Amino acid sequence: MRSHSSTLGTMGLLSIGIVVGTVWVGAACAGGPETPVNMPVKEVTVFKDGHAFVLHEGAAATDAEGRVVLDYLPAPVLGTFWPYSADPKVKLTAVTAGRRRATLKRTALAIPELLEGNVGAKVRIRETSPKEGKEGDVYEGTILGIPTRSAEELARTSPPGAEERLAEKGAVLLLKTADGVRVLPIARVDSVTFLGAPASDVAAEEFRNSLTLRLDWGRAKPEKTAKVGMVYLQRGLRWIPNYRVEIDGKGKAHLKLQATLINELADLVDVKANLVIGVPTFAFQETLDPMSLQQAVAQLSSYFRRDARTAYAFSNAIMSQSARMTEQRAPAEEPPPGGRAMDLGPEISGGRKNEDLYVFTVEHITLRKGERMVLPVAEYDLAYKDVYCLDLPFGPPPEARQRMDNQHQLELARLMAAPKVMHNLRLANKSDYPLTTAPALIVRDGRPLAQGLMKYAAVGATADLEVTAAVDIAVERKDNESGRTPNAATWHGSNFDRIDLAGKIHLTSYKDRPVEVEVVRHVLGLLDSAGQEGVIEQLTWAEGGWADAEALPPWWNWYGWAPWWYQFNGMGRSTWKFTLQPGKSIDLEYKWHYFWG
Repeated sequence: MRSHSSTLGTMGLLSIGIVVGTVWVGAACAGGPETPVNMPVKEVTVFKDGHAFVLHEGAAATDAEGRVVLDYLPAPVLGTFWPYSADPKVKLTAVTAGRRRATLKRTALAIPELLEGNVGAKVRIRETSPKEGKEGDVYEGTILGIPTRSAEELARTSPPGAEERLAEKGAVLLLKTADGVRVLPIARVDSVTFLGAPASDVAAEEFRNSLTLRLDWGRAKPEKTAKVGMVYLQRGLRWIPNYRVEIDGKGKAHLKLQATLINELADLVDVKANLVIGVPTFAFQETLDPMSLQQAVAQLSSYFRRDARTAYAFSNAIMSQSARMTEQRAPAEEPPPGGRAMDLGPEISGGRKNEDLYVFTVEHITLRKGERMVLPVAEYDLAYKDVYCLDLPFGPPPEARQRMDNQHQLELARLMAAPKVMHNLRLANKSDYPLTTAPALIVRDGRPLAQGLMKYAAVGATADLEVTAAVDIAVERKDNESGRTPNAATWHGSNFDRIDLAGKIHLTSYKDRPVEVEVVRHVLGLLDSAGQEGVIEQLTWAEGGWADAEALPPWWNWYGWAPWWYQFNGMGRSTWKFTLQPGKSIDLEYKWHYFWG
């Protein structure tokens, strides 16, 4: 047959079977005693940041020395890899991660592979003609093989310290013919006709990473299988919570929590999944454990269900572990060799680091690597009330604003645009579960009203879920300078003026029912008073009011604040809570001051 043709010939038709997957062959082919196997995942504890605590456990075949060789090498976070023996009569003494040669059988896809896989077969060979338009020589013979330098020969003849190499195959075919042994360059083989049924696969060596668990069987003879396991923390599995909030307009909300699972880690078949609210601190989350030989990244909590088997993983863990690499930083977006970049879906921002840990457990999850899944997690009722909130942020003082460029002036005007009262649902979490930071779809009478961001609320706490702007509550705000006192303060020989200001917030309700309103006004400086029973809170820089840099407004770094500013000035907040009747208005007044030099 011709190598470029789909015709398999007329004599001794070549029948090639389809072999699904890759099969490990044993010691005779691999040149070693081990037959590596995979160990199934039994349980995963999944965090919202894309890390998972993974438990593998099962009965694995042993080799002649009673060891278990696993064809799987995780990329765990430093210090989180803990293998163990699940049989109390068998002790795990050491674990070795390394690269070894393995011989695998695969379906032959080309003439050279078919020739290599059919040593001893009788064939009819047609050579490529050196002259165009003419047929090449045709003759019969028996395949003797392809000359090969074995890995052992290469190791024996290489300089000391040279890296291990795979066998080198020659470019010629040895063929026994009537005239003797013919040496034929494989590139000159135009077509092959097998005079009998050919083998359809070929064995070839390659390097594989593997994990060897060394077991101490005591005085007993090693059994054919051993029950072993391992646990580790690795990046590659995330759950994204999302809510559906159905309100009835009378103070009752029906919540449905569902999880979107994103798996870029390993195949999960009928596993228990613990979905964790909150993210504990992983001090070495960017560092791979030395047991990993991969350049991929693929994170643990003590908050498991009491019947979770992951808790057992530490009880029989070992301290003797050997590795062949030093630890390495794990670039979060680098794909493994021959793999693709890890896609763990979008990040959901907003307070997740401040959440307490809580676990939802879901049984019988099957999810292959690369797949996504949506599954229901919890469903319950909560009471809510409608609250209308107005939050008025502070802007820079005029003295600082004048020193900003035109682009910053325009951006500041956009940030300080006309304020709006926001309609919120205040949910009272009397359920058995905390509310977690997640997208929330708000529905009434089967129709979507809005989508907001659910914020974390512990059991017994409340959470505000923003619905939309309340256009039927009008807002006007007016701030004016009410006085200026030159040289009102002195610091380090410098004089500073005191600037006094007065503000008024005017609200008018055009709704047809009374509404609960909450107004918060922040000012930059020192609050002096807040009328209409407003509550005053004052923070100074010394009290850590701005310890969190993320709390600063976006315009803060547009101006270089001198040290004296932090000496004299702070941040004030006044809060009002009241009921606004239909068609009525209210004026909220406040006064504050700051120092400038």
